[in-house]
Amino acid sequence: MATFALHADRFVLPGRVAGSGYLPIVDGRFGFFTSERPDCKVVEAPGSWVAPGLVDSHIHGFYGHATTDLDPEGINLASIELARRGTTSWLPTTFTEPVDAIGNAVETIADAVDTRPADFTGAHIPGIFLEGPFFTQKHVGAQNPDYLIDPSYEVFAEWQRRARGLIRRSALAPERDGSLEYISRLAAEGVATAIGHTDATFGQAMAAVDAGASTFVHTFNGMRGFAHREPGVVGAAMDAPNAYAEVICDGFHVKPNAARALIQAKGWRHVTLITDCLACGGLPNGDYMSGGMPVVMRDGACYLRDGANAGNLAGSVLTLAEAVRNVVEWGLVTTEQAIRMATENPAISNHIDNVCGYILPGRVADLTVFDNDLAVTATYVGGSPVA
Repeated sequence: MATFALHADRFVLPGRVAGSGYLPIVDGRFGFFTSERPDCKVVEAPGSWVAPGLVDSHIHGFYGHATTDLDPEGINLASIELARRGTTSWLPTTFTEPVDAIGNAVETIADAVDTRPADFTGAHIPGIFLEGPFFTQKHVGAQNPDYLIDPSYEVFAEWQRRARGLIRRSALAPERDGSLEYISRLAAEGVATAIGHTDATFGQAMAAVDAGASTFVHTFNGMRGFAHREPGVVGAAMDAPNAYAEVICDGFHVKPNAARALIQAKGWRHVTLITDCLACGGLPNGDYMSGGMPVVMRDGACYLRDGANAGNLAGSVLTLAEAVRNVVEWGLVTTEQAIRMATENPAISNHIDNVCGYILPGRVADLTVFDNDLAVTATYVGGSPVA
């Protein structure tokens, strides 16, 4: 691959935002940032922010392809469409389904990774996120209540075998039997655990954090809320200083003022922007299926269509680049902070910061380029521009 350098006004580097300069890309990997024009082809990006490629750590599919469709080609097509919108790494996220069905899904995702050609320019898949089935009925949300079970390390180990080691995070309700043992066993293996779809008390949630749980799933949604005498799971998310709190900043799942309160309580370095996007993301409004349940997409969000919970939010159709722009436009954080909340924070919280989330010399050159209005103008995967 030819050597070139990207010239722009601002670069989000690991320790700072650098001003005007040049970022060389050699054989698909980052070189050393420099203020001096290098002796190679220069690609101009005037007025731009050059950021690490965005990392979506909670997403169920995109552009008509769900992570549970058992379709490796569909997973890879979703990866291409995500890259076109600025996301260069994603953790395909499962739903609450029967144990064997989840095993089939993670094996299919691993198949998708293994069948990619060397010149593939879709978003990387550095891991898988298991959202379920270890949840509570009370806050089941758009998860299927028929398949809720208690955490089981033996079940997880079989999923991990079928996923060929790709599972990086598993979510659970900490009030379920066996939760603390499950958390500690996964932590010993370097797999993150997350607290979500739960009616746990503040004490139960903090006990899970003490056992090794490191993330709160889509904070505010699918969990016991905050009260002044029982701070609940939301209170634990705000109070646990080293745990990360996911937040869906589409304006539907969480209003800007609530997101502001979370960021002020935790500090932006421990808040992770996610999409929780469903497979219908990127498609027109209409009726779709998600996790085996009928949903309807309209006006920028997705809702359950039938049953007792009809009309409840089922998930978002957000892109991560849109989330970055939203939190800046809402006045919650700076552009630099928003970018790090969608790159460094998800990478660290899912133990994948060794392969994504940063612009570092020698690392695979995944980049997202934003204009001054935070619209994505270019994406690079492995140093190649995404068409």
